[in-house]
Amino acid sequence: MNVGNVTIGGGPLTVIAGPCLAESKGLCEEVAGTMKALCAELGFPYVFKASFDKANRTSVDTVRGGEMEEGLATIHGVGQTFGVPTTTDLHLPDQAVTVAQAVDLLQIPAFLCRQTDLLAAAARAGKPVNVKKGQFLAPHDCGNIVQKLRHFDAKGIMLTERGTTFGYNALIVDMAGLETMASFGVPVCFDATHSAQRPGGAGTETAGVRESIPAMARAAVAVGLDALFVEIHPAPDKALSDKATQWPLARARELLEPVAAIHNVRASVR
Repeated sequence: MNVGNVTIGGGPLTVIAGPCLAESKGLCEEVAGTMKALCAELGFPYVFKASFDKANRTSVDTVRGGEMEEGLATIHGVGQTFGVPTTTDLHLPDQAVTVAQAVDLLQIPAFLCRQTDLLAAAARAGKPVNVKKGQFLAPHDCGNIVQKLRHFDAKGIMLTERGTTFGYNALIVDMAGLETMASFGVPVCFDATHSAQRPGGAGTETAGVRESIPAMARAAVAVGLDALFVEIHPAPDKALSDKATQWPLARARELLEPVAAIHNVRASVR
């Protein structure tokens, strides 16, 4: 699957990383610059990610984001400045064409993964589509999502695992399910940071266990992946969203070096 100047699938592991929310131009550029350099050193193609709107926040009182036009301009500008592909999520069918003009990969949020009108609009916008597997779905249910996108002639399809609901305010990751998702003939990504969440676990916001991220990332890469998704921020505890599970930018090497070692070993024994 081609995403800008990066090919996802059948080659090196692609890292998709950036802040949860495009809080400012400076923040996005700091993360993109650091991650591009580190990924180049480790041999990972890099795609910058940020959201212009967080429409699925736990509470009505939490920050969602600024204006769509401003957010998309920031994300697009990062791609142009650093020469990297970009991705962001959309929430409504009528956003698809506008978002597709600004980024290289359209992302469908997990809660909306079965919304046919949204999938159709994203597919018809002419950019590849990455669908986060809903927390309520089994891995084999993703086959219907892929079928829908193919029906609407999507220009590329990727599935992302981000944990499955496990009782109240908890998620669990079925590592074997990554192979099930790959059986549909599309690239598979693992979202290591959202999989560490405890949805609604802090009352008016989502909680999480940040220190579980490295182990899950290593395990998923050992199973076999095409892409790894990480939300990353210079000061996670001050982030405007997902502060419990964004990975600290200063610790990016600590997270990715073991991942690179595992990926390289796995690639050598294929």
